[in-house]
Amino acid sequence: MIDDRSNQLNLDQLPVPDLCDRRFGIGADGLIVIREHKNLDFEMIYFNSDGSQSFCGNGSRCAVAFAKSLGMITSSCEFLSTDGAHTARFDGDLVELDMHDVSHIETTSSDYIINTGSPHYLKFVDSVEDVDIIPTAHNVRYNDTYKAEGINVNFLEPTETGLNIRTYERGVENETLSCGTGVTAAAIALYLKSDQSQLSFNTPIHTLGGELEVSFETDGTTFRKIVLKGPAKKTFEGSILL
Repeated sequence: MIDDRSNQLNLDQLPVPDLCDRRFGIGADGLIVIREHKNLDFEMIYFNSDGSQSFCGNGSRCAVAFAKSLGMITSSCEFLSTDGAHTARFDGDLVELDMHDVSHIETTSSDYIINTGSPHYLKFVDSVEDVDIIPTAHNVRYNDTYKAEGINVNFLEPTETGLNIRTYERGVENETLSCGTGVTAAAIALYLKSDQSQLSFNTPIHTLGGELEVSFETDGTTFRKIVLKGPAKKTFEGSILL
């Protein structure tokens, strides 16, 4: 995550894959640049580790925490991301991110395709632990339907209290420990797989990277007031020569 409030970086020449390289760079699944915005609290620009751009839910929550540490915001904010403006706020040490409404959902067999700012393919399985995720995800990610634009592939295991999930992310082209847009899409898929009688829905979701929570309101076709909630903790800071 880079503080570029001075707009010094030329983003077209930013060596994102080199910076994200885990052996010769910083090491990351993605890179976020924070800038001032003339109308909103800040702008967040997200790059996948291959240099492509997309919306990132967990990255957005971390950007909110980073902006607070820089003194740009206090308890709540509105910021610009790849898919438009978002609002967010703090609940203690947790960050609550307001996602955009979702109404267009596709199904294929028993699987779901849901775009929550980034496109996600969601498959329910008996055990996420038993999934051989790279080759199984590649069968979807690189088939004729999705190979051009790419799609994130999620494997979901309902539990008594919520949902377990593992995610393969396009742009990273590997499994990641936690994906906010994937978790959001997973909560919608879980609702659609259930009795669909509730007007509001809230579920905890366990990822390899930790615990998240998704809530929303719905009439069964449109999902509104979607909130992605979870921690955003600083681990280190440093400098690198560009």
